[in-house]
Amino acid sequence: MEVAQMRRGGETCFVVRVVAVVSYLLLMASTGARAQMRVGFYDSSCPAAEIIVQQEVSKAVSANPGLAAGLLRLHFHDCFVRGCEASVLIDSTSGNTAEKDAGPNKSLRGFEVIDRIKARVEQACFGVVSCADILAFAARDSLALTGGNGYQVPAGRRDGSVSRAQDTGGNLPPPTPNVNQLTKIFASKGLNQKDMVTLSGAHTIGGSHCSSFSSRLQTPSPTAPDPTMDPGYVAQLGQQCAGASPGALVPMDVVTPNVFDEGFYKGVMANRGLLASDQALLSDGNTALQVVTYANDPATFQSDFAAAMVKMGYVGVLTGSSGKIRANCRVA
Repeated sequence: MEVAQMRRGGETCFVVRVVAVVSYLLLMASTGARAQMRVGFYDSSCPAAEIIVQQEVSKAVSANPGLAAGLLRLHFHDCFVRGCEASVLIDSTSGNTAEKDAGPNKSLRGFEVIDRIKARVEQACFGVVSCADILAFAARDSLALTGGNGYQVPAGRRDGSVSRAQDTGGNLPPPTPNVNQLTKIFASKGLNQKDMVTLSGAHTIGGSHCSSFSSRLQTPSPTAPDPTMDPGYVAQLGQQCAGASPGALVPMDVVTPNVFDEGFYKGVMANRGLLASDQALLSDGNTALQVVTYANDPATFQSDFAAAMVKMGYVGVLTGSSGKIRANCRVA
């Protein structure tokens, strides 16, 4: 028995050492990639790049304010599957179902905006600016246009060539997980719990389909409405979703749905978080404290969100000789 225990202990020690080594190697790889990215990456090679992105995003959001949330979500969904390398933009082919056609991504919007940006950028400087960097710039500009803090985007990402629908499984947070589950998903991307609560604030703009939260409204018994949701809000949502078309969107923040502000956190505090995963932020002491802080200190939320976006923008990046510059963002 003692020998068996010692053997198991040795195996545990070995596993811990392997995990530590792997974590160290991943950290070194990430650090190397970051070292090749910088603000102003295209200042010499394509000085008009960020100007073109801002112009096209501004035109798109002016015509359809909901596209600001769409472009922000595109960047998020890209980074969480295979890293920030624009695989979410690749179209499916007869032999492959791409990420964009996976269930969690079928409601993504803004692809045509990226197409217009890429076409103009390629005319200005062929084969220089990556689709991945365009996504990062467009997300930043969408925030600024809706009231969020502007921030500098380190660039130098290169594009991936692989996009598979099955890779979305387990990588994109669904609308129902608890705080522990959310924390683990974000940790797998090198983002901590504070980053998770901060980036959840992106839900202060845009909307969600009824199918993403309808289970919280179910009545009568045995499936009762979610007790963590304000009863008046349940009734309001029930009316909005009754007979709604499949593509209809319900605002995530009913007060200021097109303004990037602290309204999301105020809604969660009032038990009016639209998604179960949003309202779950009040179930944990640490995350609840952060919700309350942001609801009462908009400036801190805005600065933290900008910093978290920059941090997320490093997830799984390809730089240097890795990846390539895709001339057409839809084609691998």
